[in-house]
Amino acid sequence: MLPRLIRRLFPLLALVALGVFLWRKIGATLAGLNPLAAREPQVTVTHNTVLTQVEALGKLELVRYRFKDVVEYKRSAKYPFLPDAKAALIVGGEAVGCLDLRQLRPQDVTFEGDSVVRLILPAPELCAFQVDHSQSRVFSTENGFFQDAELVDEAYRYAEAQVRRSALQAGILAETQRNAQQILVPMLHTLTGRRVVIGQRLVVPGPPRKM
Repeated sequence: MLPRLIRRLFPLLALVALGVFLWRKIGATLAGLNPLAAREPQVTVTHNTVLTQVEALGKLELVRYRFKDVVEYKRSAKYPFLPDAKAALIVGGEAVGCLDLRQLRPQDVTFEGDSVVRLILPAPELCAFQVDHSQSRVFSTENGFFQDAELVDEAYRYAEAQVRRSALQAGILAETQRNAQQILVPMLHTLTGRRVVIGQRLVVPGPPRKM
């Protein structure tokens, strides 16, 4: 009786086993064809990049100053019966001092006998300054009257200008000149085998640029 029952159930068991096998092989594919099944979001990005300018860079960055500042920016109200708008920011910023080596002229390098080379460097520059938004945040705004974004933008512009002023007051140009001598004197001495004397061209530096 039992062997006969097994013979009758064997085809059914074989079909179940075959179904499990096939589901393991193609189940994922079939699930992907289900329009109602949840899917991972697909991201498509289209680029149309155009090279607009190539600029030769010859600026040697020699020092970077980083700042932290708490800015309280207040703008008077347009009408006297309204309160002044205020914004408080915690600002991180940085400024970079550099030399523009593209300004070197042939007459700025002179050899004196067999033992001395004299180099006149261009004036140091504050070549870049900016607010580091990753290190900055808005602490509070008051009385913006739906113009909070504009108020915060004005406060950031003021903070950026303050980064420049603070860097100049902290002596970034003198530090740039000192670092230039510390870097260039050993390098030129190794290249020429001569004693290196460095001077500075006395010119007014151009206006600094933001990063």
